Amino acid sequence: MMRAAGWWVMTMLALAVAAYALGLATVPSTRPEMVQGLFFQRPAFAFAHFFGGGVAMAIGAFQVHAGLRSRYLAGHRWLGRVYVAAVTLGGIAGFMLAIHSSAGPFAQWGFGLLAVAWLTTTLNAWRHARDRNFSQHRAWMIRSYALTLAAVTLRIYLPASLIAKFPMDVAYPAIAWLCWVPNLLLAETFVRSRSISPAPAR
Repeated sequence: MMRAAGWWVMTMLALAVAAYALGLATVPSTRPEMVQGLFFQRPAFAFAHFFGGGVAMAIGAFQVHAGLRSRYLAGHRWLGRVYVAAVTLGGIAGFMLAIHSSAGPFAQWGFGLLAVAWLTTTLNAWRHARDRNFSQHRAWMIRSYALTLAAVTLRIYLPASLIAKFPMDVAYPAIAWLCWVPNLLLAETFVRSRSISPAPAR
């Protein structure tokens, strides 16, 4: 019961942020000032990041649901391909945006490593599925989607920092790390608690 409730909460948050990200990619009037700056400076990368991230976030919530996965296996495989393509698009674009971030080197490293980890975990999930090593595929997919959900935790931390009246030049670089490192640690704890052997990446 608790697990089902947790999945619903995660999915509703993911779909809400996915809709927001897709709106930013396709509806210019929805873009706040910071996002407008990204689209002005690097429009192709900004579009690819928000569009790819939004698609991956919406799809991933259903990909990690064991009941849906077993019931609709063919759909799971096709959606998995779309997820990998979306993460690849969003991750490469996210890395390019990160290294040109005006928020300073601490934020650049935080978001840049997030993009690298996002791409690495997703490609490992795809590789293990291709090799029919489904236990490792599930483990890496959990890690990948935990990093996809960094977009959700980012949008929790940003308003929280504003409410707490933290200076944005201090809060934003910290959030560049806080939005994904705890997610990945929680995913790793879950993987190990389920006795899914954490094989090293090749």
